[in-house]
Amino acid sequence: MTTQDTTTQPTTTPATPAGSSPASAPPADGTAPHAPEHTPRLAWAELAPDVYKAMVRLDAAARRGVDPTLLELVKIRASQLNHCAFCLDMHSKDALAAGESVERIVQLGAWEESRHFYTEKEIAAIELTEAVTVLTDGFVPDEVYERAARHFEDADLVQLIASITMINAWNRFGVTCRMVPGHYRPGGPK
Repeated sequence: MTTQDTTTQPTTTPATPAGSSPASAPPADGTAPHAPEHTPRLAWAELAPDVYKAMVRLDAAARRGVDPTLLELVKIRASQLNHCAFCLDMHSKDALAAGESVERIVQLGAWEESRHFYTEKEIAAIELTEAVTVLTDGFVPDEVYERAARHFEDADLVQLIASITMINAWNRFGVTCRMVPGHYRPGGPK
């Protein structure tokens, strides 16, 4: 999710997404039906509107000055690591709408084997995203931080860290509340 979120997630899941057939009936083209959508657990933004609004404001402050293309790569990578399908759907669509290539989005899940798709600065940001997102060792390794610090001025690095922290917070709400992916449209309400 991002600061442009102006509405809350749906309290109910649409029975049939636009352009698809209900799970119980075969699609008109003869392909197998899709699995049914899961039901969201909570409409957290409606239930805690002050928290939601505060997160929107904090997200806006965090992303100030961060390159929008880099920001979408960071949001996609963190969402992949956190298994947040809702945010993956949203930020992949936003990245595509902003002109990012399908190839770079697809390769992001295997960026270490696909380094040649990204700039050194983007790689440093992706590495930092992984280190901040997966704190299994309890810290961000010095070498990861130092690589990022070589590509970002101190103030820009703080903004990047804040943006990484925000997408992780959005992911935790999305995953815990089981927000349903697939209905987001770039430029529309989030």
